Amino acid sequence: MNKKLYIKTYGCQMNVYDSDRMVDLLKPLGYSITEDPAEADMAILNTCHIREKAEQKVYSDLGRLRQHQTKRRESGEDMMIGVGGCVGQAEGQEIIRQAPYVSMVFGPQTYHRLPEMIAQMNREKEKKEGKKPKGLVDTDFPLESKFDSLPTPTSTASSVFLSVQEGCDKFCTFCVVPYTRGAEYSRPAADVLKEANNLVSKGALEITLLGQNVNAYHGQAPYSSSHGTNEWGLGRLIYELSQIKGLERIRYMTSHPRDMDDELINAHGEVPQLMPFLHLPVQSGSDSILEAMNRKHKARDYLEVIEKLRKARSDIAFSSDFIVGFPGEREDDHKATLDLIRQVKYAQAYSFKYSKRPGTPAGAMELQVDEEVKSRRLHELQGLLNEQQLSFNRSMVGTIQVILLDRKGKHKGQMIGKTPYMQSVPVTAPESLFGKLVKVRLESAHENSLVGALLSSDSANAMFSHMSESLERNDEV
Repeated sequence: MNKKLYIKTYGCQMNVYDSDRMVDLLKPLGYSITEDPAEADMAILNTCHIREKAEQKVYSDLGRLRQHQTKRRESGEDMMIGVGGCVGQAEGQEIIRQAPYVSMVFGPQTYHRLPEMIAQMNREKEKKEGKKPKGLVDTDFPLESKFDSLPTPTSTASSVFLSVQEGCDKFCTFCVVPYTRGAEYSRPAADVLKEANNLVSKGALEITLLGQNVNAYHGQAPYSSSHGTNEWGLGRLIYELSQIKGLERIRYMTSHPRDMDDELINAHGEVPQLMPFLHLPVQSGSDSILEAMNRKHKARDYLEVIEKLRKARSDIAFSSDFIVGFPGEREDDHKATLDLIRQVKYAQAYSFKYSKRPGTPAGAMELQVDEEVKSRRLHELQGLLNEQQLSFNRSMVGTIQVILLDRKGKHKGQMIGKTPYMQSVPVTAPESLFGKLVKVRLESAHENSLVGALLSSDSANAMFSHMSESLERNDEV
């Protein structure tokens, strides 16, 4: 029997990866994906706990799912509802208490047990003669890695995510990740290489390596080196991935400034497939605020890393994260952040007002900043970042770039690709080029995108070797 599965994914790329793996897990049980929750036999909310009011959003969506569940039951069908991800991990039994119609709650480290949980719910339902059993909660941090229990990925997309590291040992005072994702864990390098080879064999041209602190990766090596080390860092892993025939582009996120070692920095200058764009969150340009955040680096440390990366690869561009209005932030702290932004000159950035997260040290700190002050500072900071982003985009006008066409556009005959610098570029192109690397001339720039024209030569030959792409990029940028 064909059953329908609906998944709503909140938050980060890690959750996107996890949702895709849930689809792979449930395919053998007869589930196929649907975008319509009204027809779902199983609905899952894969949640994120980073932003303020995360729980309220989840309960609001649960209320809408309950309406669909009720209608299906009235027509003689049913719908299981699951809550996964970081809100599931943090709230656990509280979700079942507030929303007793939820079938199961599970965390980011236990979703590989979904088939068992579904089977258990069905057995309990049969015992109770069709009545809904009490919801299951599985929010342990199991000793065994979930990756050992996940099936081979089935994605055939040209651009894919690959999770190589999870969890966090940094304990930034504003962040819930150590409590919801657990301690840092790195997958064995052999497992990562196997999954990457499989993805490339299915059509992946671009792989983005994921982790809460991805550059803290220290996976077990497939073999001992001459130096006797039994672990690979992210730099070594990237060097090995670059040897996979057909893998044209490599990216990674999200990184911590403290974990940018020399091997990884050198990889940016030596591995042509490693894209010249790095998301490197700094959060603040003020040393006193960085200390209060427990970031364990100073602004000058961050700037030194930026300088090293630019020496390794002169055309590299950066994005970052900024938190405005952290407890105790003064005007001079805010100005220090603006000064750092002016020094780095970002191509993109994400910025937010500080919001309390329950259970984090920052939530109990004194000197909470007034909302009106936060809003003003955020407006100033975003104004500067937007200027820099527009300036960077305009600097690309007139150049020829290789973009990966991985999305359909809003208009007929339009597709959207991304440059090596993660800029969106809508172009008019035949559908036969979807999922391909093509050359475009960038003709105009906006704050959040560029407009490009497909070069006629690409219609005949859309695919290019990563070496020629690297040479052209260095010539044009």
